[in-house]
Amino acid sequence: MSPQMKATRPTPGQERQRRRPKSGWPAITGLLLLSALPVLGGVLRLTEVSAGAEGASPLTSTVALIAHIVSMTVFCLIGAFQFSPALRTRHRWHRAAGRVLIPAGFLAASSALWLAVFFGGHPDELALAMIRLVFAVAMTVFLLRSVIAIRRRDFAAHGAWMTRAYAIAVSGGTQALVFALWTIPLGEVDAFGEAWLVAAAFVINSAVAELLIRRRAGRQRRTVSGRGALVS
Repeated sequence: MSPQMKATRPTPGQERQRRRPKSGWPAITGLLLLSALPVLGGVLRLTEVSAGAEGASPLTSTVALIAHIVSMTVFCLIGAFQFSPALRTRHRWHRAAGRVLIPAGFLAASSALWLAVFFGGHPDELALAMIRLVFAVAMTVFLLRSVIAIRRRDFAAHGAWMTRAYAIAVSGGTQALVFALWTIPLGEVDAFGEAWLVAAAFVINSAVAELLIRRRAGRQRRTVSGRGALVS
């Protein structure tokens, strides 16, 4: 080996520093902030239920509502930490969190399905319930695909499907932002307009999720090609 190659070769400490995964705290903080509004709204709704404000609703719908709020809160808050590359490399944490996240996600999606199918609100709100039904079905399918992928040890596909499911779950925060951006300059909307704004928030989150998945796949391809170049 020539002296120049020896001089430019990184030390073991530099290699460990280069390979150390990022903490991902900016992404975690942003996702936690995005989840804060629907989580706080769920806490207030639970307070109303415990105070008997939902007394006129059927018992099954009340149970489904409580299950949805609790499971969605767990899914959104714990799921935010799965976007940390440093935490994902800790297999014990990632697996333990996954064993909580996947059941919580299924419970959140299935309870949303129940609340939409057995909709008992005002007829003007039916369009909003149907939009939520569509995305609850999509979230359920994404979670099922993630389970199938992890059983096949296809970790990339598992991460992609979980990202899509999580994007739907945290759409409550995006809905609040979309409503604020629309109603502050233009004023309040009717029930039909509300349904369109909720649908827009779901679509925005899903689009961002696809961009993130594509960027992650491209980064993985560059890493593999770089390793191949070093080997050759």
